[in-house]
Amino acid sequence: MNLYLRYFDNETLVYSVDEAIDFLARIDEIGMNPDLEDDIRAYVASDMIYPKRYKIRPRVYFIIIKTDAASMQEFKNNRTLREEPAPKERGTSPVILKLNEEREGWYEGSIDFKRVQMVPGTGKFQYRDTHFVAQVKAISGLDCYNRIVDHLRQRVDDRSQFPSAKGKNFQFVYLGKAK
Repeated sequence: MNLYLRYFDNETLVYSVDEAIDFLARIDEIGMNPDLEDDIRAYVASDMIYPKRYKIRPRVYFIIIKTDAASMQEFKNNRTLREEPAPKERGTSPVILKLNEEREGWYEGSIDFKRVQMVPGTGKFQYRDTHFVAQVKAISGLDCYNRIVDHLRQRVDDRSQFPSAKGKNFQFVYLGKAK
C-alpha cells in the first residue's frame, strides 16, 4: 500500500509510512510531533480506505490517501477515471434536472416532514416526523412536490415544516401517462 500526501502545492507519492513522516517533517508549518506521528502510523496500519485529513490551523489541512498506484502519474490517471461525469448543464445537479424534467402523467410522491401536533393531556405542541404518500397528476417531479405540499398546508398546522424538493426527504416515481 502506497501513500499520496498533499499540503497545498507540496505533494508526493511514498512507499512507506516512514517516508511519509519524513516528507511531512520537512514542511515547517505542519509541526510534526510524536502524537501526529503515532496517529499517522495508526491510520496507515488500519483497514480504513477513506482519505484522512489533518488540521494544521483553521481551514488549513494536509491529506493522506492510501493507494495501490506505483507512480504519481498512475495515481493521477486513476483519480481522473473515478470522477463522476458532469451534469448536462453546468452548475446544475442531476437531482434538479430530474425534478424539472417535464413528463405529464401520474406521479407517486412521498414526503417526510415535521408536523406540529398537540400532545393530549398537556395541551402543548410538538413536532412529529410524519410520512405522507400520494398519487397526483402532474407535469414534473417538482409539480408533484408542489401539489403535495399545497394539499398538506391546507390540512396541517401552519408551523409544520416541509423539506426541500431537492433533499432526501422527498421522493417521486413517474407512474405513467394520464388517461
